[in-house]
Amino acid sequence: MADAVATPEVQQGAGTGPKEDAGEQFAKRGQPAVKRQVIGFTFYKILPEWRRLPAAERAEHKRLFAEVFHKWNQPNRLLTLSYSTVGLRGDCDMVLWSICYSVDDLNAMRAELLATPLGGYLETPYSYLSMTKRSQYIIDGEDDAQAETRTKLRPGGQRYIFIYPFWKTRSWYLLPIEERQRLMNEHIRIGQAYPRVKLNTTYSFGIDDQEFVVAFETNYPEDFLDLVQQLRETEISPYTLRDTPIFTCIRMTPEDMLDRLG
Repeated sequence: MADAVATPEVQQGAGTGPKEDAGEQFAKRGQPAVKRQVIGFTFYKILPEWRRLPAAERAEHKRLFAEVFHKWNQPNRLLTLSYSTVGLRGDCDMVLWSICYSVDDLNAMRAELLATPLGGYLETPYSYLSMTKRSQYIIDGEDDAQAETRTKLRPGGQRYIFIYPFWKTRSWYLLPIEERQRLMNEHIRIGQAYPRVKLNTTYSFGIDDQEFVVAFETNYPEDFLDLVQQLRETEISPYTLRDTPIFTCIRMTPEDMLDRLG
């Protein structure tokens, strides 16, 4: 059983007691439910045959792929960030992180990328689908407006991101909500000690194999390493069923990401 890296249901903060679902809270106030975002993390591996193509042909493949990438980056519809994993993992070379409001848009964008000449040389060893959702746990000092913003991911300018799928044990969900909140509080407190690490939590219940996908953004990989080590010793750690594979990714423009392929 893997140890817990971070409890994904909450962002950094502290608190006590359960919260209602965002839709329930806003409906009680006569406000519309928060619109959730659809999140896609897609990992690609380039086939070795592609690197043996003439340089001019490879350059044209990269240009056409980047053209589709930029075409689909549309404000208030779909945002995609690009990352390289060359030399960091053996099973993938690049990652696309997309944030949108429709699984149809995510599907169409990925289909267009695969329809390019470069797409014929790509494998997809991992692909995670998730959505944003307001946490059911309280974070001390957070008002309703701040809690609502957690349903909208706003990627920062950090250079590195650490991504992994996450599963809890079934026994976790059988604990009383008050006990879960108590155990969460220790994780929140530890997270607060690492302000240079930003946690993005998304939910996959019923729409993909994992229960959560978590993505930590930072300019300081050493902070994330220390955070993970400290969280291994928390009381909640045995309730993690699985939290691998873990991907270390470097953010860069799509053109630079593609140039790292060869």
